[in-house]
Amino acid sequence: MPVSRLGLVVHQGRPVAVQTAEVVRDWCRRHDIGCTDIDVWTKDESRRSGVDELHHAGDPDLVVTLGGDGTFLRGARIAAKNDAVVLGVDLGKVGFLTEVACSDVEAALEAVHHGGATIEERMTLTMRASRPLEIPAGIESLLRYGHGPKLPPPTVRHEASDADGWGVALDVTALNDVVLEKLARDHQVALGVYLSGRLLASYSADAVIVATPTGSTAYSFAAGGPILSPNTEAIVFTPVAPHMTFNRTVIAAPDEPVGLRVLPHSGQAAVSIDGQLRGVLDPGDWIGVYGSLRRLRLVRLRPTDFYGRLRDRFRLTDAPATALDGDPDPLWAPTTPIPPDLAHLRLPTPNPNPGPPPGPACET
Repeated sequence: MPVSRLGLVVHQGRPVAVQTAEVVRDWCRRHDIGCTDIDVWTKDESRRSGVDELHHAGDPDLVVTLGGDGTFLRGARIAAKNDAVVLGVDLGKVGFLTEVACSDVEAALEAVHHGGATIEERMTLTMRASRPLEIPAGIESLLRYGHGPKLPPPTVRHEASDADGWGVALDVTALNDVVLEKLARDHQVALGVYLSGRLLASYSADAVIVATPTGSTAYSFAAGGPILSPNTEAIVFTPVAPHMTFNRTVIAAPDEPVGLRVLPHSGQAAVSIDGQLRGVLDPGDWIGVYGSLRRLRLVRLRPTDFYGRLRDRFRLTDAPATALDGDPDPLWAPTTPIPPDLAHLRLPTPNPNPGPPPGPACET
């Protein structure tokens, strides 16, 4: 896809990210492509909503992020608003979303610009709520300790219908998860949890997580949830420290909404979207989380090795009892052509073109 305008999200606390940003800007100048830094703030500035940030950047068709998965999520919330594609440059430590090393960024931009990349789509979540979300005054100083300014509450999607009882449609695109969690340490959040319109159970917990398959390796995994392939279509519901016997994750179909109602004697509940606080609910309020029609489009330069990355990122080791068997082969696939009855499966091809090998690590 020829690139006409590029949006750049930089982790300003990483010198290597700042240096690599100059490489991207220079590439844009040489190709006569507009380049705008997005999601930038100072201590005296507030952050924009995704739509406002997108318009400020001139509606880029490619967003490049320089950092780890957190920086990638900053770019993703903006890119998803107009179906821009996202290229994540990896400067993190446990990343599942970023694609290339900073030493390969110029080659990656050339591949995207000249059609040498593929686009992978990921499921996202969106929301409705009983009322527009608000963040109470006075919470900003707590949130900003060691961090940048908070995002504003999500705006209402006025183009969506607002039929009686269905709440207001919020301009939310979550790639990882939507989390409802307690505000006070000594007061758990009490919630009625509904799947596909039917009550599953009432929970008293520290939090509940509604995640995508992409987000299954994030907060949901840390809370004991399962890992799902990012190619899966599903919604993952995981409670965090529930005060009840049933503490298991429930995996719902992508078209089955998850409703979360704050019960009358609950404490206040914070709504976080991809790790960012976006509102606070009072007892009696509710949110509905469901699969969005909007997909996030990720740039991929070579076939995604999710399970190899899983083994590497979590430093998986083999059982000691298998030591005498030696190291197993890294792939389970013959080198001969795939038989017709297996051709529909997602398998390594006999002689794949892996694209350019990863470059050396960048200097920090």
